[in-house]
Amino acid sequence: MAVARLVRALRVGAAWLAVGALAGGFAVAFRLADQALFARAYHRPDIVSAFAALPALARLLLPALGGALAAGLAARVRGGSGTGEILAAARGDGRIPIGPTLIGAAATFSAISTGGSLGREGPLLHAGAASGSALGAGPEESRVLIAAGTAAGFAAAYNTPIAAVLFVIELVAGRASADVVLPSLTATTVATLVSRWALGGGPLYGLRTFSLRSSSELLIYAALGLAAGLTGPAFMALLDAGRGAFRRVPVPAAVRGGLGGLLVGLCAMRLPEVTGNGYEVLQQMLNGAYAAPFLALLFVVKALGTTASVSSGSPGGVFTPSLFLGGALGGVFGGAVEVLGHAPHAAGGFVLVGMATMIAATTHAPLMASVLAFELSGDYAIVLPLFIATVAATLVSRRLRARSIYVIEGDRPPPGAGGAG
Repeated sequence: MAVARLVRALRVGAAWLAVGALAGGFAVAFRLADQALFARAYHRPDIVSAFAALPALARLLLPALGGALAAGLAARVRGGSGTGEILAAARGDGRIPIGPTLIGAAATFSAISTGGSLGREGPLLHAGAASGSALGAGPEESRVLIAAGTAAGFAAAYNTPIAAVLFVIELVAGRASADVVLPSLTATTVATLVSRWALGGGPLYGLRTFSLRSSSELLIYAALGLAAGLTGPAFMALLDAGRGAFRRVPVPAAVRGGLGGLLVGLCAMRLPEVTGNGYEVLQQMLNGAYAAPFLALLFVVKALGTTASVSSGSPGGVFTPSLFLGGALGGVFGGAVEVLGHAPHAAGGFVLVGMATMIAATTHAPLMASVLAFELSGDYAIVLPLFIATVAATLVSRRLRARSIYVIEGDRPPPGAGGAG
């Protein structure tokens, strides 16, 4: 009996390690393929600079072509390839097929590499979850490994291992028991090591240093949280409205995806910053490169572009676009505060806290959102503003909309099978 228990423990431990390695390896391959495409096809390092260099007609038509291909591929995936399926499998039968996962990843790659306003984190989470499903011996073990794989994919996407485990605890598994935490910690560690070895370490948005000059500034950050608590549900309502509108268009999935891409292209003709997941633009926001009126415009156009991409059937994530929206909101707020002279030179801090508040408002997971922003910046001084702002955002958002964006996605998947991941 003792030998049998030891063998089982070794097998389970090996599965934890394997899930982390597979999730990390897939994330590295996806990111490197993304970079190679930009270098070879666009001769630019990222989608925003690539679109800025394209003629206006190409900016219009390229997202339409990519959206049509993405939605056409996604329509072939029965059951979906988004976070809703992960939630259902982690709390249900523990089954996520590999084949549909790979098709969904190819569809997301098609959309984001042609300017779709989507996050690339969705396929990374789904690949980690599918790896866990494949390695589990029975439904119960598969459910645990799905949670661990999701955490590993999240960590590999953002280089935030602590937030990744909290993401699973607060949103996927819904509990913090040892049978979920231990495999998630193990898989997340391995995935993070693989990602850092291949792509480099350090916070995703670089080391940042912000300061809280006075405890009275916490009231200003709380006000930012309240603003996010209002705009987060509005963004979710916009996504719902977009899905409803595209469902009523009686055309094949590929045509619907092309129409959504065309709307993104219209936005990108004047604002190439709307393309992609928003990583490059967020870097500039944190550097204080944009004035508040431009950030307000970016907020509106990015929300519309993301809605057009997701609602028309292109699978991908809205997590990073939500960070973008929160950063823009925080930048607008910080700009106004600076003009009033209450917190000079604090715009970058408001951008960072804004990122966390929008995530908290849409996921209803304030602890994960706070830790995520802390890990993204590496700045401990911002923790108290993060806590007060994300709590305020969550309280207001839950009053206005009881269910988070992930529960909504699981209940009503968008056309084609996109997810919120």
